[in-house]
Amino acid sequence: LHEKVDRLAFSCIWEVDAEANILSSRYEKTVIRSAGALSYDEAQARLDDTRLDDPLTASLRILNTLAKQLKARRMAAGALVLGSPEVRFVLDSETSDPTDVGIYKHKDANSMVEEFMLLANCSVAAATTAAFPKCAMLRRHPPPLPGAFESLKRSLGQHGFELDDASSLALGRSLDACAKPDDPYFNQLTRILATRAMQQARYFSSGAAPPSEYVHYGLACPIYTHFTSPIRRYSDQMVHRLLAAIIGWEPLSSDVLDARAMTDLTDNLNHRHTMAQYAGRASVGLHTLIFFRGKEVEEDAHVIK
Repeated sequence: LHEKVDRLAFSCIWEVDAEANILSSRYEKTVIRSAGALSYDEAQARLDDTRLDDPLTASLRILNTLAKQLKARRMAAGALVLGSPEVRFVLDSETSDPTDVGIYKHKDANSMVEEFMLLANCSVAAATTAAFPKCAMLRRHPPPLPGAFESLKRSLGQHGFELDDASSLALGRSLDACAKPDDPYFNQLTRILATRAMQQARYFSSGAAPPSEYVHYGLACPIYTHFTSPIRRYSDQMVHRLLAAIIGWEPLSSDVLDARAMTDLTDNLNHRHTMAQYAGRASVGLHTLIFFRGKEVEEDAHVIK
């Protein structure tokens, strides 16, 4: 997006009150013109600088206030803060070799965007499923399998902690309690191991499972899909086609309405998503190896197996 340049979009538009409750919603093909093109760091700087009171900064602060209420509501419902640290590399402009490495830090500006993306995904999931109950493209996160946390429970027990996995809400509160104030690596590792113990989120067709199985465990959402990133995920393209049909923008092809074809498609999406995760992890491993090649670095470590 560029500042003050027209861009075509597919918009989810809500009317909300001061407590971030949705009063009405609609979906439209739109032309948008951004008031500003900001990086996350630039947006965060505006949120933090109390000297700024221009309309753009004021709008950001309103959105941030609403986002915090949305997040608080999700957390109260049992949404989890899981451990999946995102490694970022700085690459040499000529050789493409990594010159620096670090963990990407999420701030209020990141969370603000994330909350509205989650809200859009939940809203669109409900709308498309209501219109196409047998062939909507959804994403679910099944609850952990019985005994999935037993190994982690034993490890935490050795440190005097007790993990409660009776529900996502209980697990989230328990993970908050299983923390050492002076050991952030231990706290992060606990969440990473908890994340690894869970099942993977998967795409599925709404007709392939009863509504009771639509739930996204990690987000504590009764129904969820991917709508917000059509430039990088094919699942979002399918959701856009369904939504476009709902508003009368374009008709659906017969394949989209074929439950068997949709199941085959979601199976392929799940496979490709898993392969992309493996490729991403391998890329991080390769660039980490290149970065530390020839260097001697001493760091504290935790043995997990």
